[in-house]
Amino acid sequence: MTSISGDINGLRKSMIERLEQLYDYTIPFQQPIGLAMADLMAQITSQINREVVVYVNRRGQVTAVAVGDVRTVSLPEPEGRRSLNRLSGVRCIHTHPDGRSKLSEIDIASLKELRFDVMAALGISEGRVSEVSFGYIANQSETGYSTDMIGPMDLNDFIEIDLQYLTRQIEQQLELNAQGSNLMSQIERAILVGIQRPGQWDVVDSLEELSQLADTAGAQVCGTVWQKREKPDAAFFIGRGKVQEVNFIRQEQGADMVIFDDELSPAQQRNLQQALGVKVIDRTALILDIFSQRARSHEGKLQVELAQLRYSLPRLRGQGLILSRLGGGIGTRGPGETKLEVDRRRIYSRISELEKEIGNVKKQREIQRINRQAARIPLVAMIGYTNAGKSTLLNALTEAGVLAENKLFATLDPTIRRITLSDGREVLIADTVGFIQKLPHPLIAAFRATLEEIVQADLLLHVVDVSHSLQQQQCDAVHQVLKELDIAEKPTIIALNKTDKVDNPHVLARALRQEGSVAISAASGQGIPALLETIASYLHESLVDMRLCIPYNDSGLVSRIYNVATVYSTDYREDGIYIIASIPPQFSEKFRIYEQGDDKQ
Repeated sequence: MTSISGDINGLRKSMIERLEQLYDYTIPFQQPIGLAMADLMAQITSQINREVVVYVNRRGQVTAVAVGDVRTVSLPEPEGRRSLNRLSGVRCIHTHPDGRSKLSEIDIASLKELRFDVMAALGISEGRVSEVSFGYIANQSETGYSTDMIGPMDLNDFIEIDLQYLTRQIEQQLELNAQGSNLMSQIERAILVGIQRPGQWDVVDSLEELSQLADTAGAQVCGTVWQKREKPDAAFFIGRGKVQEVNFIRQEQGADMVIFDDELSPAQQRNLQQALGVKVIDRTALILDIFSQRARSHEGKLQVELAQLRYSLPRLRGQGLILSRLGGGIGTRGPGETKLEVDRRRIYSRISELEKEIGNVKKQREIQRINRQAARIPLVAMIGYTNAGKSTLLNALTEAGVLAENKLFATLDPTIRRITLSDGREVLIADTVGFIQKLPHPLIAAFRATLEEIVQADLLLHVVDVSHSLQQQQCDAVHQVLKELDIAEKPTIIALNKTDKVDNPHVLARALRQEGSVAISAASGQGIPALLETIASYLHESLVDMRLCIPYNDSGLVSRIYNVATVYSTDYREDGIYIIASIPPQFSEKFRIYEQGDDKQ
């Protein structure tokens, strides 16, 4: 017979029975908690006004239930986990009756002491989960365990976290720490290599950005090499003499990796690895590695794995199975680290599986989008160069609790939040993955399901780091991606962010000459009200509701309407394609000849 531990004094028998029902739940694979179980914990917490604590093992089984706090019940004996370099194999999910999910000092102390896979707190308000925060052990040093805290976040976002992936990454890091007392010995040392070609970014600036990418991935840059060339060398990308120079610097600095600033062909990569005797990766592989580290949601992991497999497939020939590398480190993380013997046929099969799964994700997003469109809630999509401050701005606008760091690609998974404007109108704000120059084409293709939020948006909010010396080049890189998505004409508001870091007022004044630009500082909140007023003004004045009947011989116009407007319904009838849409005024006149009266619908 199951039992309930902790402070159960005064609880009725019927309430004890409801608590015992928690033992009947099995958490779905990889999820930290199930929705039904969270709802039951919320209902019980509201009725007894006490914390409810649940321990769940890695098979998704509830092993203990307690009332009180996390110290009122003994942790079940972990199964086969005795090493201090391993987690307990048990997650602790508990409720906070005051509605706030922030982890307390007791929660954090218990996380470290008992080495939970995850310590999560559900903030309970009016019988439901209002927010979720969670923490996990991030590292181990001589002074003890350090922890990372995430949240507050929405319950659905918490459920989407891949717990198996997170715990595996934690234990890998703890294992690395155990293998050597000096953590610096685990850091890869890299040489950066680039070429200066006519009409492209200055190579020094581009290599500086590559250095930031390497730092984000966890590498230590110990040297840079570049040369001027009209075009890359077919065999080595750089000249053969430059290869010798790179090799000398590598030996002198003790580097174990060379990173090239452009995408290498499979033949170039093989030749360079043979000549240099160390791992050679390119900018694309580096970005893919960062995405592999940053992806938390199931959808993000699928898209990253698909991009990695498409990138790796042509590189199998001549260098063994790249997905079977056992050395680890940057450029080898992701799907390859768990597949030791993979042939082309199996990779093609996996790509097909991933495409189907991403197709299902796309269908789910389409259902969500249809519901939003039926409610006629406008969607504003934030775009911008990576590290421009999109996540910080989303937090300032919505208190979303999204991770915001001064690193490239600090956040990957898209986030959508609802806000209310000053005129009382509700809008949805979507934070999307940041863009970057030389964005790998496999990523653009793999992330189309995510980028469709941009395509379907009523308005784009282009966040620009106005303090950056290369702001114009960064804007050009963003516009290039928009062109590839065929949405360069989408209505856009420009948020000139980080104005508090601008020393020259003339730089800001020149940037404000752009139509639809607003000066803000997401970190300090300066200019946020003006930005919201601009958004409200656009949505109020700029969209024209139209009912159109497009003849079938002009059916090519339908895709253009989807590119520039919010489409609420499409009906294929005998005499034409009937569309109800909200269209920006600069495009509405083009479709006026197809407009229909309400009586014709």
